[in-house]
Amino acid sequence: MFITRRVAWSCAYAIGMASALLASGCATDNGPAAPPPPPMSKPDTAAKRSLYERLGGEAAITAVVDDFVGRAAGDPKVNFTRAGTGHEWAATPENTAHLKKLLVQFIGMVAGGPKHYEGRDMKSVHAGMKISNAEFDALAGDLSASLDHFSVPTKEQQELMALVGSTRAEIVEP
Repeated sequence: MFITRRVAWSCAYAIGMASALLASGCATDNGPAAPPPPPMSKPDTAAKRSLYERLGGEAAITAVVDDFVGRAAGDPKVNFTRAGTGHEWAATPENTAHLKKLLVQFIGMVAGGPKHYEGRDMKSVHAGMKISNAEFDALAGDLSASLDHFSVPTKEQQELMALVGSTRAEIVEP
């Protein structure tokens, strides 16, 4: 269970970020037929909405996380199962479902939504996993690709990627 939670935090945060970005694309793509806002609408209405809302909420974040986890798990640059680190993780259906659940919770929480994250803090979850800057960057690239896949708008992608990037010091080990 300890290894599962450690990997879940690492992946959950990355996946969560990707999910949030993808979700925003799914939720905000109204197509060309969407009418422009009325000229007298309140300014900064979109700015007052949380990233969670702009991403499309739990359903959109879940879709992004599903795509992201599959993408990251298949990326040898990520070393998703932490092979050779002493903290190997078995990607069983149960472990993967648990990881996705934690990622959706984490992304929902950091994006300003109503979700409560049930996992541990980033530093303790990732301790001893030997995650390198290159692996962190590859995971971020997979999240970005998932967000692009769901056509998440640039602004929301940048916000989510900034949140993900802010965890680097707690995740990457020298």
